Amino acid sequence: MSREEEEHDEFSSNYGDVTLDELQPTADPKAGKWREAVEGKKWTEVSDLVEEMAGSEVLIRGRVHTYRPQSSKVFVILRQSGCTVQCVAKQSNVGVNMIKYLKQLSYESFVDVIGVVVVPKDPVKGTTQKVEIQVRKVYCVNRALERLPLGVEDAARSEADIEKSLETGTPAVRVNQDTRLNNRVVDIRTPANQAIVSIGCQFENFFRGKLLSMGFVSIHTPKLLAGSSEGGSAVFRLDYKGQPACLAQSPQLHKQMAICGDLRRVFVVGPVFRAEDSFTHRHLCEFVGLDGEMEIYKDYSEFLVKTLRLTFEEGTQMLKEAGVEVDPLGDLNTESERKLGQLCSVRPFYTMPCADNPLYSNSFDVFIRGEEIMSGGQRVHVPEVLEKRARECGIDVKTISTYIDSFKYGAPPLGGFGVVLERVVMLFCALNNIRKTSLFPRDPQRLSP
Repeated sequence: MSREEEEHDEFSSNYGDVTLDELQPTADPKAGKWREAVEGKKWTEVSDLVEEMAGSEVLIRGRVHTYRPQSSKVFVILRQSGCTVQCVAKQSNVGVNMIKYLKQLSYESFVDVIGVVVVPKDPVKGTTQKVEIQVRKVYCVNRALERLPLGVEDAARSEADIEKSLETGTPAVRVNQDTRLNNRVVDIRTPANQAIVSIGCQFENFFRGKLLSMGFVSIHTPKLLAGSSEGGSAVFRLDYKGQPACLAQSPQLHKQMAICGDLRRVFVVGPVFRAEDSFTHRHLCEFVGLDGEMEIYKDYSEFLVKTLRLTFEEGTQMLKEAGVEVDPLGDLNTESERKLGQLCSVRPFYTMPCADNPLYSNSFDVFIRGEEIMSGGQRVHVPEVLEKRARECGIDVKTISTYIDSFKYGAPPLGGFGVVLERVVMLFCALNNIRKTSLFPRDPQRLSP
């Protein structure tokens, strides 16, 4: 619009782009039309828009989800996180130039809308909020690109809807996983992904709350170590100021050291790193670990009250009877795990060997939908045994000397467990890939975004 057209537009102060100057805390309230329009007004969350607010003026902010232009009005669906509301701008109320302005806004742009809440005669369909906003003013805070790498509506489409569209002969767009992960910032805007993130948050809160109620203390353990915490080759190695180091495969060693420091019951929520060349649906190179450790009075069965328990031998025998061949001393693959629903295997060097059969260990796994989400067991608390087991597992004892020394100063029997947050959410939600539950997943081929 030319300056001359704007000067003759009686509604020109009711719409436009917000300048950076207007967003400064020192800005004069009359320095710009947006600043003057919002000054003194309270923001309303889209999720709070209800019928009881009919007739009141509100100020809301959201993304342009979609819009449907008509000759003398524009219907704009505004989205704030997972909530949506229909906004209607009528030419008779806002002028022809604002209608033009609304029509050229790109999807996913951030806009502020000032308008009146109304309850339409015909129920609003396709939005979470069942009221409508009669637009009076609109200002664009930030414009999105005209062409996005993927559409939020396309990314939000369910497989059931896609299959249905194929049957009708008008196939809908299917967004593949790589496209989603390459453009994760857009992908996580969908309702499903918003819900997945929320479920992960709530599970973490539940974990924290439950352990706090049982007398556990939250601690933070280092992620840079001089030696591996689990043993084996699945470790990210790096140079630490001229010294060889690696990223922690778990908080295990420092959890145990905390118990040796008389903290008695501790838990850790934090990143865990595994340099595994695994491309399965359930493995990541970086994930969120929920780990606990505690003194125990007798043995690791204290963790397994009112829980179905099978020895590894019983489990392998059940699998054999079901026609599944397994190594009686080895680990079980995913197919075997699903078949059995229970796994027990030889563990890292710090795991207590089974007294009546040293080929096995005092350890356990917990499953959801036939797949492992938690591993745990009793730990070795005798330093001489720890050192011997570490050497047998090929671990350089010098790199974990402070850990072993902790048990030389007096240590109680102890045990603990570790949970993979992303895997819990994946299985709880019956999803087919752990990458869907990681905000920005890291696997053997993905280091961005």
